[in-house]
This record gives sequence, structure tokens and C-alpha cells, in this order.
Amino acid sequence: MSNAIMLMGTSSHVGKSIITTALCRIFHQQGRKVVPFKAQNMALNSYVTRDGKEMGRAQVAQAEAAGLEPMVDMNPVLLKPTGNSCSQVVLNGEPIGNMSAREYHKGYSLKAFDAVKAALGRLQAGFDTLVIEGAGSPAEVNLKANDIVNMRVAKYLDAPVLLIADIDRGGALASLVGTLELLDEEERALVKGLVINKFRGDVSLLTPAVDFLEQKTGKPVLGIVPHIDALGIDDEDSVSLEEKQAVSQDAPISIAVIQTPKLSNFTDFDSLAAEPDVSLYYVKSVEELGEPDLILLPGSKNTTEDLLYLRESGIEAAIRQKVEQGTPLWGICGGYQMLGRAIHDPLHTESAHDSVTGMGYLAMETTFAASKLTTQVTADCVKLPFLGRTLMAEDMPGYEIHMGKTEFGEGVQHPFHITAKADTAFDGWDGAYAVAGQGEVVGTYIHGIFDHDGFRRQLINALRERKGLAGLSVQRNVRMEKEKAYNHLADVVRQSLDMEKLAQIMGETTC
Repeated sequence: MSNAIMLMGTSSHVGKSIITTALCRIFHQQGRKVVPFKAQNMALNSYVTRDGKEMGRAQVAQAEAAGLEPMVDMNPVLLKPTGNSCSQVVLNGEPIGNMSAREYHKGYSLKAFDAVKAALGRLQAGFDTLVIEGAGSPAEVNLKANDIVNMRVAKYLDAPVLLIADIDRGGALASLVGTLELLDEEERALVKGLVINKFRGDVSLLTPAVDFLEQKTGKPVLGIVPHIDALGIDDEDSVSLEEKQAVSQDAPISIAVIQTPKLSNFTDFDSLAAEPDVSLYYVKSVEELGEPDLILLPGSKNTTEDLLYLRESGIEAAIRQKVEQGTPLWGICGGYQMLGRAIHDPLHTESAHDSVTGMGYLAMETTFAASKLTTQVTADCVKLPFLGRTLMAEDMPGYEIHMGKTEFGEGVQHPFHITAKADTAFDGWDGAYAVAGQGEVVGTYIHGIFDHDGFRRQLINALRERKGLAGLSVQRNVRMEKEKAYNHLADVVRQSLDMEKLAQIMGETTC
């Protein structure tokens, strides 16, 4: 039987994902066979595994920290919001349909727990340590009866729980005490320790608070984890996007990402944002667009509705004006589909609209189908003309995750050659390129395309040279930076927590 530790929070976004990631790396450094787990995730950021299954990105980061390839058993239930209190339910990596919040929580969630138990059984058989993440708060009294991601998991495994609070938000002491008060006796007994996260300042100033918490709750405070700036590790969905929006960087190249209401997989742009000569910002209105050197249209969980939003808000017209003036425009996945002549939805897969006219830049039309395509890919960029340069790259890893099939008109130039899908050789083409007015328009279905260090630098250098700036050599190695970030995170959390006490909680003699 594997041993386990479970991380729960007093609310959403208190740092459960990051501390779970840290413990995965710490245990991996100790030589353990450690695996992350989250029973149910709600996120628009998702990832495709090698076997074509869909899972939440937070567990992907945790898998990387544990030295593992991501697999869907780490996140057997994924909820992808579609709007109007409705989500697409992805079970064991496969979409099974859309459900309202009431339908899911009142009728289906407990059935989904069978998949959770099956996944846990497989992980217990293959690993010696499970690091489990909860969701939101375990004390939401209106949800507890059908909650399958917090105390139901802890009870099923008899797993010890650490309760985490975010002191940077304020009210951490009250939230810890209040959460424990709202738990029933059996649940409260499973909570073996408290963690205060995201502290700024002199830790010694918190000594009275620690003493109070331990006396009031009878639970030990395992540690105080400091706030870590610019960690560079994938976190949860909406709050991390808000943090990205708040980042302001004085850099010679500015890139605007159009933030639609159902934007998904915004992690596609993290590697661009981290370049020292790039200022990447998110745009929700015409006034925020500014004068970017490049405009990016991201993926979307509801492409037709997001396209109509751009049209009705005036953002589409503003984009057109920039393209006419020479600003290049790139679309990824749903953003790519918007760049075509039309999007058809005869089965009303995404919305009530049978068809929506596209932006018309690319000679293609997309028709949604009932099934979703999810696959990892490897691609080459084959002589893509861009701002007077030719972009070329080989062995670019990424993944596709989209509804529908795209058909092209005559003479469309496809810039990306797909050489493999998952572990199987493949010979096919992706994407499209066109000149529109004074600007250039590029689209692709490949998520993660900017993570290729050489390709990303070629793209930025083309933007630099257009402004009369000299090109730079490759500035960053994304893979190495991630490894450094995981190790740094592990160092900080190891120094902040009482690891001997944690070992005792997990029933061990050393940790």
C-alpha cells in the first residue's frame, strides 16, 4: 500500500497546486516513486497525453516535478466550463458530454467517483508515494454531499491532510480556524497539520499567530512558506491568468494576446512572455490593444461565441485596422479557426448557431463534429515567410486538442509539416499562411508551438529586425528553466516546512 499526503486549502488559489508540485520534486529527489493526483479539476487549460487523453495542466507540472510523463490517472475527472453554468465533462481523458452544474453535482459526480477510485488503485499499485491535491475548500457545506475531490478522497485512502491558507490575501488565521470548525469530527481528525503560504516579511513576526493557531486548533503548524515571485511553473486556471495580466515589462517587442471570455490554454504564450526582450499583455477591450508588434488569437472553449464577442465588442474591427497597417496576426487552435471564412456547427456542438462568418483571412472553413481530436504531435516549420525572413525549425513538440475538421481552398500554403502523432510516424500538413493588406496572417492547430527555443527566437528576431533592432541568439532553454524552477521550489518548501513532522504524519521515520 502506498503512503499518501493530501493538500487541501481554505479556499481556491491558496497555493495547493504549487506545494503539491514542491512535494513531488522533494520526494523525487529522495528517490521515491512519487506520483501526483487530483480527482477532479475544473480548468480551461488542458493537456494531451501520449495516448491522446486530456487532463489538467497543473497535474502535468506536478508530473514533471516527479520525473514522470503525464498520464490521465493523475487527473481522472476534468471539467471544462462552456458557459451558462455548464461544463464539458472529461472522464478518464475522454469527453462524455456537457452537463449543467446541477446535473453534474446532483446526479453524476458520485458516479464519476468510481473512476477516481479505479485510478487511485492503479497508482497505488505502481507508486510508493501519492501527493494528492484537493480543490477549493473542503468546508463548502452546500457541495460536501457530492464532493469527490476533497474529504471523500481523504476518507477513502485514510490519507493525512495538510490544510493550507494564503496569508497574502489576508484573513489566513480566521480561514484556518473557520474551515476546521465547519468540518465534521471524522474529517477534522484527518487534518494533521496547517501550512501558512505566500508570506512576505520577517517570519518571526508570525510567532504569536502560530502559537494561537496551535492552541486554538490543536493542530501543529508545519511551516510558513514565503511568497515566491516569477516562479515560472504552471498553476491553476483563472487566477494565474489575472497575475499574468498584472505583469508590466518594459521591452522593445510588444505582443498582444486577445483575451476572449472562453480563452483556453493561455500557457501557450508563457514562453514568449518570459523572453527578456518581450512585453506580452492580454487585451479585453479596443482601448487596451495599443500598438503591438504582433497580435495573437488564442484557443477557445467556445470558438463561435468568442468570435461573436470580438465582433460585437469592436475588437475584431480594431484587429483588422492593425493588420491593414502591417501588424502580423497569428491564431492558435480556436483562434486559427476564427481566421477562416466560416465556422459551421450543424450539430450545435458549441452553440445554437448553425454557422458563423469568420474573419476571412485564410481560405478555409471549419465544421464542428461530435468528436474531439486529441493527440500529441511533432512538426517541422517548413519555410514560413514572415516579415521578410524565412522561419524554419525541426522537431517541434506540441499537441492538438480541438473540435471539427478544417477544409481548405485552392493554393493555401501550409507552413507546418506533421512528422509524428504520439509515437507513430505521420506525414501531413497543418496551419495556413496568407498576406492580408500590409500584414501577414498565420494559423495553426498546434499548442505549445512557441515552446521551441529556436523557432520562438526566430519569430522574435523577425519582429526586432522590422523595428531596426539586431537579432539575438537564443536567450532561453525552456526545459532547463523548468527543471531549475522545480528544484528552486523544492528548496524553498523544504526549508520552510518541518520535514521531520511531515514524515511522522505520513507514518515514516525520515523524510
